[in-house]
Amino acid sequence: MTTRKLGNSDLQITPVGFGAWAIGGGGWEYAWGPQDDHESVAAIHKALELGVNWIDTAAVYGLGHSEEIVAHALKEWRGARPYVFTKCVLTWDAKGKITPNHSSASIRKECDASLKRLQVETIDLYQMHWPPPDNGRGLEEAWRTLADLQNEGKVRWIGVSNFDASQLKRAESIAPITSLQPPYSILRRQIEAETLPYCQEHNIGVIVYSPMFSGMLSGGMTRERAASLPKDDHRSRNPEYKEPRLSKNLELVDKLKEIGARHGRSAGEVAIAWTLRSSAVTGAIVGARNENQAAGVFRVQDFRLTAPEIQEIETVSSGVAKAKAAF
Repeated sequence: MTTRKLGNSDLQITPVGFGAWAIGGGGWEYAWGPQDDHESVAAIHKALELGVNWIDTAAVYGLGHSEEIVAHALKEWRGARPYVFTKCVLTWDAKGKITPNHSSASIRKECDASLKRLQVETIDLYQMHWPPPDNGRGLEEAWRTLADLQNEGKVRWIGVSNFDASQLKRAESIAPITSLQPPYSILRRQIEAETLPYCQEHNIGVIVYSPMFSGMLSGGMTRERAASLPKDDHRSRNPEYKEPRLSKNLELVDKLKEIGARHGRSAGEVAIAWTLRSSAVTGAIVGARNENQAAGVFRVQDFRLTAPEIQEIETVSSGVAKAKAAF
């Protein structure tokens, strides 16, 4: 399996990694609805069978439950151990209310809790999940703490998530950044203007999340399914899953299906391959909630779009964006 070096680290990662957000299950603010733990473990195992060598999770996913499921899956796994990435700074109270906390004491407490839940001695990549609200100075304290944890051996490499170029520059003044984890898909391209060029110039690896826009571009989303999303599925509150935007998004999905059919691939695989077309992108985080879903998307690692196919997507994508702007 082809691998790519992640930024300034010694991590050689496959183009696609397993995203463990959805397997955190339901009952929390940013859930994807109910989830069966046995199916989650099967999905992780299928991804690893297909060559994936890294898993991305976060303490807040399922309020700790995702990390526990990852640990359970790896305990049963008999193959090569994958890298495990997780995140900090989103904390929760006894009622499940999520609050950002960028203090050194909180991050250290989070790191120890993640090590325990994941049942590992060292976290391969530890990431600051979000910058402080209103771009606060807590960024420097938090990043300095991650650097200290790296020096102490609790984490091997450190990265950030959801940072823009100016925030990356602030963090870099304290310690080198191994990676950035930003949202990126055909429907969400804001990082192309400044953030991706900055990362490429400064040797910061980029592992993008939601390349299928939380399932919208998977090929499995329909008007009926969007309308019936559970209330505890965060997508039910997203305007992209409601009219009039939903119809325009599904037009784009039809084009992805058309291109995928030429290669025996799904719309989701086309959407993921589109993100990997960029030389600035090291890898894409892909979620799967069961074995069948995993089998359908993790084959994408050896799939590349042609230049004419990329142009087809750009043409339809541009039309969708213009139509939305007129709403």
